[in-house]
Amino acid sequence: MLTLLLATVCGLGGTMTMMDNLGQIGTSFGYPLRSIRNFVSLTSIWNFLGQIVAGIGSEMFIIKYKWPRPLIFTAVLLLSCVGHLLIAFNVPYGLYVSSVVTGFCFGAHWPLIFTLISELFGLKYYSTLYNFGGLASPIGLYLLNVRVTGYLYDKEAKKQMAALGLQRKVGEELNCVGGQCFKLSFIILAVVALFGALVSLLLVVRTRKFYKSDIYKKFRDKVRVVWTGIVVAKTAASGAY
Repeated sequence: MLTLLLATVCGLGGTMTMMDNLGQIGTSFGYPLRSIRNFVSLTSIWNFLGQIVAGIGSEMFIIKYKWPRPLIFTAVLLLSCVGHLLIAFNVPYGLYVSSVVTGFCFGAHWPLIFTLISELFGLKYYSTLYNFGGLASPIGLYLLNVRVTGYLYDKEAKKQMAALGLQRKVGEELNCVGGQCFKLSFIILAVVALFGALVSLLLVVRTRKFYKSDIYKKFRDKVRVVWTGIVVAKTAASGAY
C-alpha cells in the first residue's frame, strides 16, 4: 500500500499543481485571458475523459492481454511527464497540449488507484484504504505546489522586482513574468513523476503473477453459488405447494 501511495503522491501532486497554477502559468507566459479560460475548460473535459478511458481501457488490457493494471498506472505517470516538460520549457502553444495531457492524467489516476486498492488488498478494509489512498492528493499538493512550485515562483518574482529596482510592499502580491517563473519547478515535477513511474514499476513486477491469473474467477464463483442457492430455494418453495 505504501508503494502505491508513494507513486500516487508523485502523480497526483504534479498534475494537481499544474491545474492549481494554470491561471498564473498562462499569465506568466503571456497568454490572453480567453486562452486561459480555454485551458481550464480543456483540463476539465479531459479530466472526465481520462476517468472513462483509464477505467474501460485498463479492463480491456487486463482481460485481453493480461497486462497488470499498475502498468497502465505507470504509463499515465510517464505521460504526465510530457505535460510538465512542455510547461518547463515554455514550448510555443505547449500549454494547450499540456492542459489536455495533464487533465487526462489527473482523471486517469482516480479509477486506477481505487481499483488497484480493491484488487490487491480486497474489500474487507476497503473503506479505510480508500481514504488512505485519498491522502495522496493533499500530501502531493502541499509538497509539490506549496513547498516547491510556490516557493520557486515567489523567489523568481522577487528576483525580477530587485532587477527593476522595486521593493515589495507589505501584503503586495508577487507577480512573475516569463518562462523562468515555472521552469525549474516543472522540471522537478517531471523528475518526481518519473520517479513515481519507477516506483509503480516495482508494483508491476510484484503483481505480475496475480494479473496473469483469472482475477475475476472468485467473483464468478460467488455469483454461481448465490444463483444456485436461489434456484434451490425456489424449487423447494414450489415443491412445498
